[in-house]
Formats: sequence, structure tokens, C-alpha cells
Amino acid sequence: MTTTPNVPLPASDWLAWADAYTREHIDAYRAAIDQLKDGSERSAAETIALLDAADLELRTASAPCFLVSEVHPDERVRDLLEERGRETVALSTAQAQDRELFAVLDAVDAGALESLAARVLERALREFRLAGVHLPDAERARVAEIEERLTQLDQDFSRVVRDDVRSIRVPASALDGLPDDYREAHAPDAEGLVTITTDYPDSVPLRTFSTDADARRALTVAYENRGWPENDRVLGEILDLRAALAALVGFTSWADRDTQRKMVGSAAGIEAFIERLRDAVSAPAASDYDELLDALRASDPAVEVVDASNAAFASELLRRERYAVDSQEARPYLHIDKVRQGLLDVTSRLFGLEYTAVDAPTWHEEVRVYDVSLTGEPLGRIHLDLHPREGKYKHAAMFDLRPGVSGGPLFEGALVCNFNRGPLEHDEVETLFHEFGHLVHGLVGSRQPYVALSGIETEWDFVEAPSQMLEEWAWDARVLRTFATDDAGEPIPTELVERMRRANGFGRAQWAARQLFYSAVSYFLHRDRPADRTAYIDALRPRYDVLRQLPDTHLQASFGHLTGYSSAYYTYLWSLVIAKDLFTAFDGDDLFAAGPAQRYRDLVLAPGGSKDAAELVEDFLGRPYAFDAFAAWLDSAAG
Repeated sequence: MTTTPNVPLPASDWLAWADAYTREHIDAYRAAIDQLKDGSERSAAETIALLDAADLELRTASAPCFLVSEVHPDERVRDLLEERGRETVALSTAQAQDRELFAVLDAVDAGALESLAARVLERALREFRLAGVHLPDAERARVAEIEERLTQLDQDFSRVVRDDVRSIRVPASALDGLPDDYREAHAPDAEGLVTITTDYPDSVPLRTFSTDADARRALTVAYENRGWPENDRVLGEILDLRAALAALVGFTSWADRDTQRKMVGSAAGIEAFIERLRDAVSAPAASDYDELLDALRASDPAVEVVDASNAAFASELLRRERYAVDSQEARPYLHIDKVRQGLLDVTSRLFGLEYTAVDAPTWHEEVRVYDVSLTGEPLGRIHLDLHPREGKYKHAAMFDLRPGVSGGPLFEGALVCNFNRGPLEHDEVETLFHEFGHLVHGLVGSRQPYVALSGIETEWDFVEAPSQMLEEWAWDARVLRTFATDDAGEPIPTELVERMRRANGFGRAQWAARQLFYSAVSYFLHRDRPADRTAYIDALRPRYDVLRQLPDTHLQASFGHLTGYSSAYYTYLWSLVIAKDLFTAFDGDDLFAAGPAQRYRDLVLAPGGSKDAAELVEDFLGRPYAFDAFAAWLDSAAG
């Protein structure tokens, strides 16, 4: 195995590289699986080591498929890697249905293994059961067929969202209320009209600051109709196939099968969590809604409802009136270059990470590359791809480029975001800290001895907690002042940050209600599989979300988490409960204190998937996680 700190990305011929690199590791995976089944006598430890070597090769092949297919400017490269991605998923399914391989692993004496190897074996045997290794040949073949089709449909759904960039043309007056740099970047055309797209750097500022209600509404409708109607059909097939697959392998629903890998444990657990949160947020969220409506009516008495087209604008009005906070006030201190470097400095100071900028080939000239080490020992390499472009993934996420494992290859990953190239909104800074939390988790957790336990290989409803907790550092004045400076070098005023913090307290319940609505959409679409998904979502909304339905929109067609998180969008709120509890161990007066940060690094992040998430949290807190900190955060007054 190699310990070089980077995947050998090409300087030019990406098509040839993508073909050769993925084929090399797919072939090595096949060879390792064949070796496992060759009848040779091996110890239990040797068998698990060979299984993990095969797993490493398949993950090494698949990781660039799912990253580079979302970011490379060349459509031919994207198409090839989507095809190879489908191949790696098919190989994974075939492995989990391979009765000969199952017999080899089922015969391993778990008692002869050390604890981590036994955990790898336990997880592998679980995957055999979930894939239906016990089924008759025809039914196993049907499971494999469904898995292959689902991979194709997931890619189709993502591609449609990525490519469906819509736009509106509005008078220049629609930009009233927006920052100067935004207006300068959106000059009127020969007809005096301005084109605004649904990409984040265009749409978020206009929907937040424009005083033109018609423009905000038109852009929001365009944004919430991305992927319509094509992706509604794709989603319908996805939901039906997931239900069929779950039934084939012995589960009453997709969510019951999916939760076998999660902390919540069952579909009933998801429903119970959703309803518990609904009880907690309904009344305060309704109060938030009334305040938003009052703020809108103060400037326009004709406003009847708060919906997705005016909620951000109403929140901005309230922040200005009640807390003397204008979101644009912070922008001069939050230039992307300073924020990016500041984030590296903050996480270096917290966790002892060392970043070295490197001039290395990557998929686009704007991508920044850093090698990362901890106490002098290499951890891996990261790529920061932070700005929008045609054909690129439209949201913000962390992707693996290569898995890391102790004694073997180093972790390599990427942040893929869509931020402005100049000043940022503070919300974007918070998002960057959040996504970087995933990258830190992947790096620090990447040195486990088995790839199946290395990096972010924990329960999927825990993975957001480390990222959500890192957001806290984006709200601390002492932290922000280490990097948030204006053109004259003056740091962001502490008093401004305190006002921002107070203003951020408003609307928490309304925000939580909206997240709860998304969780309900994710779960109940899978449970009920309605024929008319738009009508179903419209009827579901009032039970969970206080914002009103925006007519003639189709949320489900661009709700990308319906592919990745499927029925488990509840994960964001579940993880937030844990994140708020984890944060209680830190000193609010000194977020740079080394003791808590390094304990957290060593006890929560570094173990990767070597322990259950609940055990990791208990190791750090000295007790099981609890709901109290989240409830206190939710109920805290804006001040």
C-alpha cells in the first residue's frame, strides 16, 4: 500500500485518467474477492484483512466517480465516471449477494478476532442480510436489478438538478436593496433588463434583500420548480423501487431497512422523533410566523401570507428593525479569501491540524489544494472547490476522493460549494464552517486500521453532528475577529457580532419547523408513495411547516436529499440535538481552549466508525446524550 498524500490526478487528459484509474482499482478489487473465495486456508484475521483490502480497492475506485462526475467541466468525463459509478455500485451489490463469499465470512470465528476486526465482520454480515443473500436466485437477481436501476435514477435526478439552471429577467429596479457589488455584477442588457439565475450566488441575495416582491416571487417559483416535471417521474420510480427492494429482503418499508444502519433503529423511531419535535416547535414557530407577517404588512398592508418567496426578506426586515442588524453590514469583513484562510487557521488552532498549500493538478483552476498533517504526521489532502460554474453540483457538500486507512493510503477529500468570489453573507460563512466540519471528520478519523471503520464511517444520522457543532465557531466574536477584517485591516466589531447573534435567535422555531417539514416529506413520501406527490406535499405542509405553500411549485423535483438521505432527512435535526449537547463541554468564553477541542478530536472524530456513535458521545460527555441542550437552544429568547 502507498502512503503518498494525493491521488495522481492528471494535468490534462482526464478522460484517459478516469478510465485507467477506476479500471485499475476495480480489477484489483475483483482479484481480492476471487482470492477470498479460492479455498485457501486462512486465519480469521487474515480473512478480514483480505476483505478490507478488497473494500479499500472498491472505495478507491468509486470515490472519484461520485465526486468528479459532479464537478468536472468536461461532460465526457462526467458521463464516463457516472457509468463507472454505476459499475462500482453493482459490484458492491453483487458482493453482498455472493453466497460463496458469505459462506467464507460466515464461517469466520468472530471470537478469534480482535474487537475492531470483529466489528468489520459484523458489519459485513449485516450487509449480506440487507442485500438478501438468503433469497432464491430469481429474487436475488431482482434485488441486483433494482439496485442497478436505483443507481441510474439517483444519477439522473442529480444531473437534472445540476443542469436545470433557470432564470428570470427583471427591471434594474428589482435590484434595489441589494449590495453594490451584486448590482455591478448584474448590469442591465440592451432592453434595460437584468438576468438573475437560480444559482445560489444569484438567487439567495435577491430573495433576501430585493424590495421587489414580484421579482422575489418569480425567482422563488423558478428555483422551486427546478427539475419539474422530469424529476417527479424519476422520484416516483425511485420510491416504488425502494419499497420493492425492502419487501424482497424482508422489511415492511424502505425506512425500516434503511434504519438498520442508523442510530434511530427503525421507521417507528423516525416517526416518534418527528412527532416529538413537532410538539416542541409548533407553538413557538407559529409565533415566529405572526411576527414575520407583521413585519411584511408594516411595509405592505396587502401581504396575506408568509411563504418561501418572502420569508427571508421578512426576517431581514425584523433583524434591521428589532436588532439594528443589516446582513450586508458584515459583508465587508467576510471576503471569501479571508474566510477560507481564517477557517484553516481556526481549525488548525483547535485541532492541531497543519495545512500546506500545494500546486497540484485538479479539475478546475479555481480549486485550492492543501496537504494536511497532525503533529507532523501526514493525514491527507483536501481540495476546496468553492465557486459556481456551469455543469457543477449546485449545493454544498463534502465528497471523498480517496479513503484513508492506517498504514495505507492517506485520505483525500473535497468541499464542493457555490459561494461568491467576493464578500460573503454570514450565512455562507456558517455553511462553509459546517461543510468543513465534515472534512475535518474525514481527515481525523481516517487512520483506523480498517477502511470499513475509517473516516466518516459512523451511523448516518450522526454524521451531521460534528459539522453542526463547528458552526458555533462562526458565531463567536473572538473567533471571527481573527480573520474577518475589512479592506483597511480592521476586524469585525464585537458589538456587530453580538447584534448578529441576538438577531439569529429570532426564528429558530420557524427554521426548525421548516427542517421538520423536510424531514416529514422525506419520510412520509417513502412510507405512503402517493401518486400525486405535489398534492401530497401541499397537504403535509400545514402539519409541520408554518410557512404557507407557494402555489404552482414542486419542491420534490429538486430536493436532492431524497436521493442521498432518502427517507432519513430527519438526520439533520437528530444530529443537531447531539451537536448542541456536545457543545456544552466547551467553554463559551474561550472557544479556542485546547483541552475540550483536543478531547473532542480524539474521542469523537478520530475513532471514525470503530465505536457506535452513542458510545463516542458518552466517552466525550461522560454521560449519554440528552435533549436538554437542544430544548434550551430552541427556547432561548432572542434577547
